[in-house]
Amino acid sequence: MASLKGKVVLITGASSGFGEDAARLFAKEGCRVVLAARRLERLQALTNQIQKDGGEAVAIPVDVAERDEIEVMVQSALDVYGQIDILFNNAGFGRLDWLENLDPARDIETQIDVNLIGVIQVTRAVLPHMLKRRSGHIINMSSVAGLIAAPLYTIYAATKYGVRGFTDALRREVAPFGIKVSGIYPGPAATEFSQHIGNNPVKKSFNRFNRLSMTSEYVARRVVALAKSPRRVVIIPWWYRPAIGLNAVWPGSVDWFMNTFFTSKNHKLQMD
Repeated sequence: MASLKGKVVLITGASSGFGEDAARLFAKEGCRVVLAARRLERLQALTNQIQKDGGEAVAIPVDVAERDEIEVMVQSALDVYGQIDILFNNAGFGRLDWLENLDPARDIETQIDVNLIGVIQVTRAVLPHMLKRRSGHIINMSSVAGLIAAPLYTIYAATKYGVRGFTDALRREVAPFGIKVSGIYPGPAATEFSQHIGNNPVKKSFNRFNRLSMTSEYVARRVVALAKSPRRVVIIPWWYRPAIGLNAVWPGSVDWFMNTFFTSKNHKLQMD
């Protein structure tokens, strides 16, 4: 595995969850960490903690749904450190509900703007610098929802499938120029994500799998390991791989499982 010491890492969605834990771990590896998110107070608290522990970090507020703010974020990172070696596109959120119940602006358009367009626009802003240096690593946070689409996560799954397509296409586009692109696809994990998906009753059906959830720090460790030893794809936990294979060769079986344990049993609640 390659050493990360001295690398500059730009992390979006760094105020909580995978981004927050990855920031701490990257700093422990000797990286200079650029923390980006909307919640400046949380970013500053994390920055102070990293610096107190002997690391180096800077906080930059950004809404990745706003292109002008993205440009300012990237330029600010370059002004401070002069380079960006690793981009961790981590910002994102989800909504769990029947499609017709989703708010067109808040739940559909904003989710697409943050989860997919934000990833594309942040990458586009960073890429010229990496191309100029013929060096860099882009890590995109997707989800197993980008490999197996679950009911009531229609928009979230659409964005994560989009991130997967973008990641694969970009990897092939920039590989000749010394730039690596990786996608990471985690299953359920204990983060703030579940607090913001809404209050649809079907949430209880999904919560039964909480005991199988990974910790946020575990996912973050896998991100750092991926930065040390780049790969095209990381799927965690391992037992999702056979499910993904089953979805590819026998999708009807996955349809049956989803309908039986999630959709059908909650359909009456939707109709009441």
